[in-house]
Amino acid sequence: MQDRKIISLLPAATEIICALGLEQQLVGRSHECDYPESVKDLPACSSAKFLPGSDSAEIDRQVKEILSDSLSIYSIDKELIKSLAPDVIITQAQCEVCAVSLKDVEFAMNDLLEKGCQVISLEPHELSDIYRDIQNLADELGVGAAGKDLLELSEERIDIIRHKLKFITDKPKVACIEWLSPLMIAGNWTPEILEIAGGIPVLTEKGKHSGYVSFEDIQKEDPDIIVLMPCGFSVERTLKEINVMLELPGWRELKAVKDNKIYIADGNHYFNRSGPRITDSIEIMAEIINPKQFIFGYEGEGWLRLTGF
Repeated sequence: MQDRKIISLLPAATEIICALGLEQQLVGRSHECDYPESVKDLPACSSAKFLPGSDSAEIDRQVKEILSDSLSIYSIDKELIKSLAPDVIITQAQCEVCAVSLKDVEFAMNDLLEKGCQVISLEPHELSDIYRDIQNLADELGVGAAGKDLLELSEERIDIIRHKLKFITDKPKVACIEWLSPLMIAGNWTPEILEIAGGIPVLTEKGKHSGYVSFEDIQKEDPDIIVLMPCGFSVERTLKEINVMLELPGWRELKAVKDNKIYIADGNHYFNRSGPRITDSIEIMAEIINPKQFIFGYEGEGWLRLTGF
């Protein structure tokens, strides 16, 4: 099959394409695509309408204000995309807040799509959906065997974790916080990640969108472990806003705080990104929940324990 020019408007899709050995076919990316490092040299075909340097509460306010006017929170550079003349544009239909959506692309690029440009939309809700999308994308781009190899390796890595935890019955309750202000608990595939890694997810449901919770909800559950993994935030970015959590009345009375089991994970590159590194995310969570059984080497880069608070 002849190489096709691809624009990926979804960081996870960009990672999938590169993992399949097709990076040379990428001609454009979204403003959020940043892995592998080499893709940063590609032209960015989108931008965010909200101020990315704002704190969690302000970002939430801006996003809700933009969406209240039935507008997208992202802008697409139509002229740039037309000049790149892609054969394929990859986007998503899972969340209008997380990344450029299928609706955005169809609205902005109607003329281009009429000329035969193919749009592939990913829509993962559960862990199996992520791996399904990887194989479907591989098949669509003519590298089905590479997709199969990638998924087999992921399955082997997950099987190692399942095998080691097969006879462990002591499973801690874990709350994964996906937004700091207002508080949100991670949904979709995160509950499955927790279960594979040996934890019991609280205040969430597999396959359902992340939901708002009150701090009183968290106090009532009183989880054994709390992992902060704000969507789009690196560990360093979360640390800058950590006082939002530390100053909550009753924070120091939580079991996880008393037991020194508060962790910060890279939500941007791992847990919130539905690509090949979702398997890395499972390994990270296994390190956090069962440190005696697993040392994969992510500590310090993919996650850290919050101490001295």
